[in-house]
Amino acid sequence: MAAPDTAKKKLFIKTWGCQMNVYDSKRMADILSPLGYQETDSPDQADMMILNTCHIREKATDKVFSELGRLREHKEEREKVGGKVMIAVAGCVAQAEGDFILERAPYVDMVFGPQTYHELPEMVLKANGNERVINTDFPAVSKFDLLPDEHKSQGVSAFLSIQEGCDKFCTFCVVPYTRGAEYSRTAAEILHEARRLIENGAKEITLLGQNVNAFHGEGPDGKVWGLGRLIRTLADMDGLERIRYTTSHPRDMDDDLIAAHGEVAKLMPFLHLPVQSGSDKILKAMNRKHTADDYRAVIEKLRAARPDIAFSSDFIIGFPGETDQDFEDSLQLVRDVRYASCYSFKYSARPGTPAANMQNLVHDRIASERLIRFQQLINEQQIAFNQSCVGKTLGILFDRKGKKDGQLLGRSPYNQSVHAFAKDRLMNHIVEVEITGGFENSLTGEVLKI
Repeated sequence: MAAPDTAKKKLFIKTWGCQMNVYDSKRMADILSPLGYQETDSPDQADMMILNTCHIREKATDKVFSELGRLREHKEEREKVGGKVMIAVAGCVAQAEGDFILERAPYVDMVFGPQTYHELPEMVLKANGNERVINTDFPAVSKFDLLPDEHKSQGVSAFLSIQEGCDKFCTFCVVPYTRGAEYSRTAAEILHEARRLIENGAKEITLLGQNVNAFHGEGPDGKVWGLGRLIRTLADMDGLERIRYTTSHPRDMDDDLIAAHGEVAKLMPFLHLPVQSGSDKILKAMNRKHTADDYRAVIEKLRAARPDIAFSSDFIIGFPGETDQDFEDSLQLVRDVRYASCYSFKYSARPGTPAANMQNLVHDRIASERLIRFQQLINEQQIAFNQSCVGKTLGILFDRKGKKDGQLLGRSPYNQSVHAFAKDRLMNHIVEVEITGGFENSLTGEVLKI
């Protein structure tokens, strides 16, 4: 079989879901670059189109097939004038429903799960030989051991995957089935990739994992490192100015990590800590293995370590068996914690999860009414937090241009979107900005030093 042509070709990747998927998409582009593929923002002229999918949201599979229908039109139009155009489905939907995708969409050339994209060169070789490829294995060797060095810049703010998979088995979640068991990279691998990212211009690194604070990688000293120690070591790197991590589980917030929030200046004072419900009965049904008061205790410890820390979370509304009192318990938890932002969704069953077989479902109308009430409270808190920043001076990392001429857009330490009129030379720098306006989803400010 002939090797694939390495002449310049166009690669289109559409990414759904979590930041881990964003990281995976960037690494796919890295892997395909030596084969001649250059990224494009449009599928119109693409020689390969990849949908990197997420199985978390409702009707995820339907959305994939809808998008595949559009990509099929591009494929057929391009192939009329000669040349092969490949369509691939990657990610968690591919992992869960690979055979079904190939059966329903015969024009799809490759289907592969999130643990196998390091094998893309071999898959492309087979697909170029008109062999349809499905690869949803969980290889014995980690994909991280076989990925090439990062050679493309992610920009001033970069993602770095340190942990993958989940052993928690929450009853509503597909991640243990699509991403596999918890796996932590070695500290040496992570530090090496961090140095490459910094060399390529990154000043802020967000550490990623399905349960990122469950990280337990082998250190250069032969001992097992936790996330707190890894963060402290990263903070010693010249050129790195900001560290974040996501997504966390309340059960994995150990004392060393909590202490790091008060001791490591480069660790940003913002933490996404999903709780899912404020009701102990619902938390038990979800198999979360913590109570609402356990969660409150973690929040209190973090605030004691870092008084200015702000929080975001995830809540599922209308989980099977949720009563009015269970819902009120969630509202009370929100009042107690006071979030800077929050993600909330109506429960929707994920095929293959234990919760999908639960009885005592909440009527959709009731769940919708509860979600509206819940989001009203969250929006009030988010606006209040943003308005509390007015008059403060915050360091803003400008990383893109705003919609208005002369305007730059960046992120605050609390992960808020901040608009300010500023010189282009301040792009990719952390700049002191006095906050002048706080709104539901963003802040405005004035640059103090031009």
